[in-house]
Amino acid sequence: MRNRTLVGGSAASVLAAATAWLAHSAPAVAQGFYDRRQITLVVGVEAGPGYDTYGRVVGRHIGRFIAGKPTVVVQNMPGAGTAKAAEYIYTLAPKDGSVFAIIFPGTILEPLTAEPGKHRFDPPKFAYIGSADSGVRMCITSKTSRIKTFKDALQIPSVLGGAQPGAAITDYAQMMVNLAGAKFKIVNGYRSTLPTMLAMERGEIDGVCGLDMSSLRAMRPTWTDPGEANLLVQAAIEPRKDLLDRGVPSLWDFVTGDSRKAAAIVVAQQEFQRPFIAPPETPADRLAILRAAFMATLSDPEVLAEADKMGLTIGPKDGETVAALVKQLYASPPELIERLRLALRP
Repeated sequence: MRNRTLVGGSAASVLAAATAWLAHSAPAVAQGFYDRRQITLVVGVEAGPGYDTYGRVVGRHIGRFIAGKPTVVVQNMPGAGTAKAAEYIYTLAPKDGSVFAIIFPGTILEPLTAEPGKHRFDPPKFAYIGSADSGVRMCITSKTSRIKTFKDALQIPSVLGGAQPGAAITDYAQMMVNLAGAKFKIVNGYRSTLPTMLAMERGEIDGVCGLDMSSLRAMRPTWTDPGEANLLVQAAIEPRKDLLDRGVPSLWDFVTGDSRKAAAIVVAQQEFQRPFIAPPETPADRLAILRAAFMATLSDPEVLAEADKMGLTIGPKDGETVAALVKQLYASPPELIERLRLALRP
């Protein structure tokens, strides 16, 4: 009788203790998973460009913010405008929280308008860890090009470097052709922005579109100085005032009417400009740890100082926000998706 009274009288406290134990046990199990473990961070481009730089900065530091201090190894997996890395994460990578990747935001957007079966991944199903930055993308030409302004681009034919559909340097240029009337000839086949910059320096092409400002500053910091390159137009949901003050017009000055709705979907990907993804079915507790570590990494003073020295801009978004944005884009009405498909089609 005494034991029954004790149990009955303390039921609430026992339940509270059990609930607290369960709340802490799942993260503890997940954290134990990372003890002395190696994590692989797949970078969807070759070594050198901006996405590789962001990946390596995160890879150098994120292990410090995971209990167990796992070792993080960066593995470059270039191909198909980061679609190769996306397919690996979706289909082949272990789904245990030991592998994640950085890919192009265009790789997330491109299946929205691609023919069925082209890609072996479904972007809304990725486990999103977060995005390292959001920002503005530019169309630029070399200082030796005849194209000095975007108004010139509407009148004078020019050659721009691209990669393939789904890559920003192709999609943004194609969008400018179809929605703004730019007379760009797009030469695809460049693996990333870095080879296009080398081609600009050699005089092979006039310029490139879809280049984000942080990559420009990281790879060619002097090109943002007056006279070193021509900054033709900026693409962002909200144009940057400092660029407007420098005379760099907004995309919205040239894309009007119903075309704006299609362009807005393309530009919306800049809200998750440096997306880090994990495989679908990654355990929720391990995903939570990776997300928390990611955000802690990108708010750490040491990391921010390192990024500043490298010319990288940091404006992180958490994984839940990125996942919600992707789902919103994929819920766009069919007629708008068709308009977008035509906007990105040669």
